[in-house]
Amino acid sequence: MKETLILEPVKGNETILSIQYNHIIQAMLYNQLEEEISTFLHEEGFQKENRTYKMFTFSRLMGKFYLDKEEGKIIFYGPIKLTISSYYNEFSNSIGNNLLSSQTIKLGNNTLRVKELAVKQENIENNQIKIKTLSPIVTYSTLYRKDGKKFTYYFNPQEGKFSEIVSSNLKNKYKAYYLKDAPEEDVEIEPISKTKLSVVKYKDFVIKGYSGKFIMKGPVPLLQMGIGTGLGSKNSQGFGCVEVI
Repeated sequence: MKETLILEPVKGNETILSIQYNHIIQAMLYNQLEEEISTFLHEEGFQKENRTYKMFTFSRLMGKFYLDKEEGKIIFYGPIKLTISSYYNEFSNSIGNNLLSSQTIKLGNNTLRVKELAVKQENIENNQIKIKTLSPIVTYSTLYRKDGKKFTYYFNPQEGKFSEIVSSNLKNKYKAYYLKDAPEEDVEIEPISKTKLSVVKYKDFVIKGYSGKFIMKGPVPLLQMGIGTGLGSKNSQGFGCVEVI
């Protein structure tokens, strides 16, 4: 389920955030959740072996803005739009109900009014869909240099490993959520437009992801999982949010 918010400042016309604002949005979302759901996602989540999935993601903020690189700030003018996506209905219901009842939220040091909340369920019926990213898709592996030191390699959409990791990730999420094996057929994803590299700092970590339009093929249940939870890794940190086009 996708919930799209239109937010506007309670006072003035500006919303001032750190340029690297993903963790600020994530904190706001957790603050909107009922305590039981927030605690479950923080401490347990949906698990498969040593991997934990939160089953939600969110978009980049959209609106008119100015980047103050010297100060490391982004200044939005007027309304801003945020899309929240989740496969976990309790999460979506809790977020939606609390936003409607509170009417205002804290985003960093800003107090914003919830001007509009639109809810959409994207039901996948075909085994081939076209999508566009609302936040970059992240796929990576931890590799070793010749000297034995570890490093993180981020794959781009032209590399076969990109599609392979997206597919494996969706199967793991499916098994974690339903506690049963995922469909055996792989998901394939490939770009149908020029892709853009984004380098985002999340707290002390640098994360690389790609945005663009893609075609996806595979089992309908896995495509549905991807549209809801996000594609690739680090979804709950604001990566891999996509919508059908």
